[in-house]
Formats: sequence, C-alpha cells, structure tokens
Amino acid sequence: MKRRNFLKTAGLSSLAAGLFAPNNFAQASEKAIKPKRLKPGDTVALVSPSGATATRFEVTLVKESMEALGFKVKFADHLFDRYGYLGGKDDVRASDLMAQFADSSVAGVVAIRGGWGCARILPLLDYEVIRRNPKVFIGYSDITALLLAIQAKTGLVCFHGPIGLDPWNSFTVSYFRKIVMDAEPVTMQNPSEVGDHLTQVENRVQTIVAGSASGFLKGGCLSIVSTLLGTEYVPQWKDSLLFVEDVDEEIYRIDRLLTHLKLAGVLRQINGFVFGKCTECNPDQEYGSLTLEQVLDDHIKPLGVPAWYGSMIGHIPMKFTMPVGIEAKIDSEKGLIQLLEPAVF
Repeated sequence: MKRRNFLKTAGLSSLAAGLFAPNNFAQASEKAIKPKRLKPGDTVALVSPSGATATRFEVTLVKESMEALGFKVKFADHLFDRYGYLGGKDDVRASDLMAQFADSSVAGVVAIRGGWGCARILPLLDYEVIRRNPKVFIGYSDITALLLAIQAKTGLVCFHGPIGLDPWNSFTVSYFRKIVMDAEPVTMQNPSEVGDHLTQVENRVQTIVAGSASGFLKGGCLSIVSTLLGTEYVPQWKDSLLFVEDVDEEIYRIDRLLTHLKLAGVLRQINGFVFGKCTECNPDQEYGSLTLEQVLDDHIKPLGVPAWYGSMIGHIPMKFTMPVGIEAKIDSEKGLIQLLEPAVF
C-alpha cells in the first residue's frame, strides 16, 4: 500500500553536528517553545501542505471530526488547489501555512493529508513568524519534513500525530486529548487486548535491546528523516530518543534508510530508539530477503541503547500523538513512552 494511497483511503560525528544544525535556533532542544493547549471553542485551520485533497467529501469528514472534538474549523484559502499530485504550487502551499501561523484567531493547524511535497516548501517559510506565533501543528508521514524543520529552526514543539483524514477512533482521540488539550505528561503504551486468542497477537512490543533511557523525542517517517539529513532542516540528534515509522517500504529500503542514518552519524548520538509500525513492509518473494527483525538487529542492537519495535506510531488507524522536542523516558521491555513534561501549556 503506497503512502499516498494509504492517506487517501484513511483519508563523522562532529562534522555531522555541524551539518545537521547549521542554524541559530537549532542549538538547544532544552529551550523548546511549547504551544498553548487546544480547548473546545478554539479555531483549528485545515491545510494541505503536501498532497492534493481529492474531494470535498473528504474535507467534510475532517471538518466534522474537528467539530466533534469541540473546535471551530477554518479552511486555508487554497485547501482545494491541485498542481499534479501536489496540493497547489509551492508558493501557494507555503503561503497557506504561513497565513495560519500569522492569524491570531487560529489556535492550531491540522494537516489534512500527507503524500509528498512538504520538503519543497521548506525554504519558502518564514520561521521567525512561526517562532513568534507558536501554536499546535500536527500531522505525520510527509508532514515529518515540516515537523522537523519547524522544530529545528524555531524550537517549537510540533506533533507527529493524526492527520485530518485519519480515523479519529477512541484510542487516537484519547492520546490527542490528553497530550494536546489536557497538557498531561502521559505514559503511552500499546493496547494489551488478547481478543479471541490464547495470547496477544496484535500490537505486541518486540524488544531489541532491553533497558530504559531519557532524552528528547525526535523523529517521524523514516524515509523523510533520511531525505532531510545534511540539510539545515533537521534538529540536533544528541541525547535524543529517535522514533521512526514508515509504510510500503521493502526491507532492503529500510536497510538502506537506516544505513544512511548510521553513516550520517545520527545513530551514534541517540539515547534510545523506537521503531513504530512499518505498514506493508514485508520481505519480497525473491530468495534471500532479510526480515525487518534482522535489519533492526544489524543496525540498532550494536548501539547498545534501549530499543524496541512495534510502538503505536505510524500509518495505522490507532496511533499515539508524539510531541517532537519534548523530554521523555522510554522502557524498551514494556514498550513505554513516558513524557517527563507537558507538551503544551
């Protein structure tokens, strides 16, 4: 299942440090800027900074989901624009996003979908305006490019969480409310239902290296994280808890992406590692494919940092809301992610 199709239906160490944070704002994650919590009655803006929104019916569903959460809804001016597979030309998508940050009546910004295109608009954004007008910004998949760039350039805590077209089920809504609306320093844990089985089958935690660690949550969609390395649009990785996820990547490509992170010096700087879900990332049918477990053992186990696979992060219906830039503690045997501070004020 291609990333774009999923979203349609769901709706060198020292050198590396210089390469990955060549901007004034990306020098200290500890100085993160927290947005104000969302509350019923607030206005949230819907934007399409990535792929094109297919139909007005999709937008209607998103609007109703936001209203069910108690929000008023604003449409970005060019929400329905299309430029090939993009939600409008680069300058239009960038101006739509900037307009929401500059609008004092808007309390939060929700990406309606992912796809591809966010990286194209990174040079067009005014990060000083964003820094002066901190507000909740949430999405995942290709939106990872914006989450990391904004966090790196401004220090603003962004949220790797549901897009507008996601199914806003009780699991997803619960973590969204607790983290973004109630300002709770929650502990995130996979569901533990056994169902009609003798033991739990779904959503299990698979420990790679046992232990616990603290650090700053950084990450997102693995392919997007890898693509941005070497640019000015990624935060510092030192003392981070790196979380990644992806969709429809063959195992050799996951291998290649993690190899890139290793060669770029990212993996040697992290305190812990969480691989969420890799949806439709199955070994191909040809002889000789590695398994995902083998690839993670090759790249992650030698690091010796606490690590696990299977967290509720990624292109899945039930998902955590992960604050990018907030200090947390992880337990890789239990699969716990404990926020050590509220992500909003």
